[in-house]
Amino acid sequence: MTRTAITLTCLLLAATPAAAQTPSYGAMTDRPIKALSAEDIAGLRAGRGMAMALPAELNRYPGPMHALEHGAALGLTAAQTEALAGQMVAMRSAAVTLGEKIVVREGELDALFASGAADAAGIDRLTGEIARLYGELRAVHLRTHLATRATLDAAQLAAYQTARGYDGSAAPGQTPKPTHKH
Repeated sequence: MTRTAITLTCLLLAATPAAAQTPSYGAMTDRPIKALSAEDIAGLRAGRGMAMALPAELNRYPGPMHALEHGAALGLTAAQTEALAGQMVAMRSAAVTLGEKIVVREGELDALFASGAADAAGIDRLTGEIARLYGELRAVHLRTHLATRATLDAAQLAAYQTARGYDGSAAPGQTPKPTHKH
């Protein structure tokens, strides 16, 4: 690093308030698992989506929960309703199992550091497992969106976009008139 670069770096650091440089983690010290909020833990244990399927949802791959919520507007048949409910049950079952494993591994990682015995091997093992589990969890949610899309026809997919407010024609939560009945 040149003398000029060092001087500029020092000036930038001196001009930046300490509060802007480092977030305050004080409120997090009492968490049972430091890396997870109570909301995170509850979401993982309940199998919630936690925005894991946004690439699907926002690119015309609806999820079963919202499709069922807008069932009347989509003109769902009894068979479609049953299929979507089955997709939700299967997704939630897999997600709850994976979510619980994530909570356990995050707890182990926290305990490793709390013990004062953290080492590179332990960190690598646990973070690798946590990353793999999060990947599996996200894939469960995304694959469910594939199944939901395959359950709906083109008109229902368009009605879903409207019902969710993704096409600009309705505010989120408003439901359009059904375009057809099966």
